[in-house]
Amino acid sequence: MSDTTSDPSQGRGGEGLPAAPGTHPDPVVVNERQGMFGATRGQDTTGYGGLVTRTLFPGASVRPYGGYFDEIADELEASLARRGGVTMDQAVTSVVIDRGEMTLHVAREHILDVCWALRDEPNLRFEMFSGVSGIHYPHMEGEELHAVYHLLSITHGSRRLRLEVSCSEADPHIPSVVECYPAANWHERETWDFFGIIFDGHPALTRILMPDDWPGHPQRKDYPLGGIPVEYKGATVPPPDQRRAYN
Repeated sequence: MSDTTSDPSQGRGGEGLPAAPGTHPDPVVVNERQGMFGATRGQDTTGYGGLVTRTLFPGASVRPYGGYFDEIADELEASLARRGGVTMDQAVTSVVIDRGEMTLHVAREHILDVCWALRDEPNLRFEMFSGVSGIHYPHMEGEELHAVYHLLSITHGSRRLRLEVSCSEADPHIPSVVECYPAANWHERETWDFFGIIFDGHPALTRILMPDDWPGHPQRKDYPLGGIPVEYKGATVPPPDQRRAYN
């Protein structure tokens, strides 16, 4: 991605304009893989062996963010300053504006500080907790596990905001937000069940979908695939972990 963008509203010749507000000129490459359909470099004649696929994340955005996003950032910074104990720079490590949505990347030790401010500040009032989901990025050393929170402000015309917190597989702990958003109770249990993120302070962090004695966390990408061989008129479909790999 270049540092300029074409403005369709300008017709031809729009190339060379500055990047749109709230964007970052360069995405972040977080992973790279080579080949596809089992083909890798060597005696491959399909051309797929030389295919390189990069996983790109949008980079940290720059001001102005556009829309009501600047207002959210300003009000959150002011609220944290009034409350004391933590500053905006300490609590929020980056702000990403992508596809018309705002994501605050929050330091895990300050997730509750941010949630209290977002919920109770009159000019913010993100009073509705929509859910928290987990993500597993095995290649992101030291921050393999991510918890993503979705908030909604009914007071301010259904504004939406996303919070993202990361932790490592070796230390998969994030403070629970149940005391601020009681609706997070079952969502945090599901995220623990499937991804193994431990939400410290949760009133009853137990499995919610899998049996209590289920080994491991089945939505993690390092979780072994199982299955039972199935026969179809003499043909056998092997378990998923024994089938041909499509990378």
